[in-house]
Amino acid sequence: MSCGREAKSGRLVDRLEVVTLHSQLPKGLPVKSCAEQLKLPIHLWPDVGLCDHFDVGVVASFGRLLSEDLILKFPYGVLNVHPSCLPRWRGPAPIIHTVLHGDTVTGVTIMQIRPKRFDVGPIIKQETFTVPPCCSAKELESMLSKLGASMLISVLKNLPDSLRNKTEQPKEGATFAPKASIAMSCIQWEEQTSEQIMRMHRALGAMMPLQTLWMGTTVKLLDFVEVETLHDHNDRLAAENGTVPGSVFYHKQLQTLVIRCKEGWVGVKAVVLKKKLTAADFYNGYLHPWFQQNSKMTPGTCRFQTLKLAPAKRSRQGTLLHVRNT
Repeated sequence: MSCGREAKSGRLVDRLEVVTLHSQLPKGLPVKSCAEQLKLPIHLWPDVGLCDHFDVGVVASFGRLLSEDLILKFPYGVLNVHPSCLPRWRGPAPIIHTVLHGDTVTGVTIMQIRPKRFDVGPIIKQETFTVPPCCSAKELESMLSKLGASMLISVLKNLPDSLRNKTEQPKEGATFAPKASIAMSCIQWEEQTSEQIMRMHRALGAMMPLQTLWMGTTVKLLDFVEVETLHDHNDRLAAENGTVPGSVFYHKQLQTLVIRCKEGWVGVKAVVLKKKLTAADFYNGYLHPWFQQNSKMTPGTCRFQTLKLAPAKRSRQGTLLHVRNT
């Protein structure tokens, strides 16, 4: 990016080219589609084009380490727009972990890249942002992207002064936000409260449905709803029937599957078991027949069970996920 020449051209940026990653999507990543619409030159990593005529580089959600040789090609270095208040949530999935851990405040950090390490460079500009209640990771990403774009323009408008005023990141309070994995989507009914499971859904649901086991078969749960108004009634029901975490009932009036957690209950409107089913479909096809066939057993016996995915193992054919039941 060649910038800081408003007096000559009347524009903040004189020249802009885009480096993006390869993608299996037909149109590539969204940044590639945007660059094509704006008729910007595009390079596919590791091809970065000729950098000699640019003042500064900018990365956002790039996920690749940059070499010192590449960074030194830019007189003002390379900036990173990172959606967290560093040093909290360094790594590739800060927004997901912000929602997953119930953070009430997050933010955006404009920092300077250091070679061969992620998210450890000095802070150029940082602003906090209050996380709205019940906000999903996808919704939060949209909000923080707008804040980050505004902050980046502010930094570029006075880049030399911005860099002179940079500060090193605090050594305390660093946390890591690893990339989201399928194993993270497995609900642990015996260990997680309803609040924790709802946060999982808001953090991961747009990317991967939460998973559990039904009679040894993997089930994906969709369309979670909070059922706090039913807690007193359901807690009495649990006490009367010896209900354990994972126990599932159908609430006819709400047309919702109500599931017991370590503490509290969550509601689910749809599941995927071979195909997508509404809560009513699941009750009629699976839950009600189970109660009829096992009428002498307590309702607490009818339950979802925790699905655990063992660490991935490499084979010649690719990565294998080993499933074990609990």
